[in-house]
Amino acid sequence: MKNKISNILWPLAFGLGFILLWQFGVFHKLLDLKPFQLPIPTEIATTLYDNFPKAMKDCMVTISGALIGMAIGSSIGFGIALIATCFPKWGYGGMIVVTAFNAIPIVALSPIMNRWFSSGMGQKIGVVSVVCMAAMAINAYSGLNTLKPFSIDLMHMVAANKWIIFKKLRLPNCIPNVLTALKINIASSIIAAIISEYFAASTSGLGFGIKDNLRKAEMAMGWSYIVVASIAGVILYCIILLVERNAIKWHASQR
Repeated sequence: MKNKISNILWPLAFGLGFILLWQFGVFHKLLDLKPFQLPIPTEIATTLYDNFPKAMKDCMVTISGALIGMAIGSSIGFGIALIATCFPKWGYGGMIVVTAFNAIPIVALSPIMNRWFSSGMGQKIGVVSVVCMAAMAINAYSGLNTLKPFSIDLMHMVAANKWIIFKKLRLPNCIPNVLTALKINIASSIIAAIISEYFAASTSGLGFGIKDNLRKAEMAMGWSYIVVASIAGVILYCIILLVERNAIKWHASQR
């Protein structure tokens, strides 16, 4: 119990200390910044409170595109890992090709997707799907194929076919890797969605709000959108942590 309390209190203390240093201008002095360049937390909170309905509306636009794109990209990535596992002769080469997608810069991918899709939501989903596909494919492929030798030998001893080996051994062994990929993709999907909104022709979303407010020198409003994006990312990450805690209680990482 003491360890659990300590694990909670230390991050809270660090976060509170960070905010207090920011509030009292320590970072402004260290970085030689003016208050209009880096608004203090109370100013950001007040601006967010005054514009909360609009911020939540834009947040839902961004998060919906990020989640849809993450679901599509993760499903495609898992399918690629599954096909590569079923056909191991070319599976490793396929993973190299998927890894190449992971090296594509988002700032280069977004304008290209903007030409492909007629709507900002379509562009956003396309960018997020490509970004999330590689992480899921690599992690899922590792989980499906990194098996303990004695477990494979045991399956062969009982004359288990490929479907039984996949259902009873490969798939359960892959679940922790899939959840790890989802935790990675949560942050990546929100970042990709926000960046894609910089290039989209739409007038909604956190990315557009950040760009538009910073362009108009409304720094507090722009920072309030950044805060909303960060909070949304933390909430979604915690949801996946809860799912992970209940889905793989048997795994060593949850003991």
